[in-house]
Amino acid sequence: MRLPFLKIEKIIFKFMNIYERKILPHLVDTFCSSGPTSKQRQKIIPRAKGNILEVGIGTGLNISFYDPKKVNKIWGLEPSRDMQILARKAINKTEFNVNFLTMPCEELDMEDNSFDTIVFTYVLCTIPNLKQALTNIHRVLKPNGVILFSEHGIAPDKCVQTMQNFINPIWKKIAGGCNLNRNIPKILESSGFEVYENNQMYIPGYKFSSYNFWGEARKKIV
Repeated sequence: MRLPFLKIEKIIFKFMNIYERKILPHLVDTFCSSGPTSKQRQKIIPRAKGNILEVGIGTGLNISFYDPKKVNKIWGLEPSRDMQILARKAINKTEFNVNFLTMPCEELDMEDNSFDTIVFTYVLCTIPNLKQALTNIHRVLKPNGVILFSEHGIAPDKCVQTMQNFINPIWKKIAGGCNLNRNIPKILESSGFEVYENNQMYIPGYKFSSYNFWGEARKKIV
């Protein structure tokens, strides 16, 4: 009796593998390049300067917003090689030369105090072990370095929160591990950073996925 279920499990596993490698990158590129999301990116990316680490560079949607006069070098952390293929197409249209790091943020092995700016856009929702990832980020950010972030997360309205919590288990499976209900500023604060610019609002879109946080953070002064 177990054999039919094993076949179904294999089919589902095979489908999910194809979905995550070949379909999801294009879906992410489409949904994350919407007008409202692009406007959010434009609010923070031009501020990046010096040696820059973009965590979850994805399909390269931020690349056109960097200011060439401020950028020394860009490293793009992206564990998905299929995402990297799409990112390279976007990068080739610019003057930037991006060094790709093919690893999860939890395994980041760059030297301490390497980066002037670290960029997060719509990626903190997906990292499985945020505590370890942000420990690494704290280590590689220079003492006077800056984190720039634009992320979606937990909404302030109880009814929307209820919807986010209800949808989240299914959403994670179809959206590449994306969580709808993370409190991004609180997570940064609890990881050794001071969030000194913290803007929040709904952007156009479905309320359960459109509450945005954006701003800047630095290492807390001990």
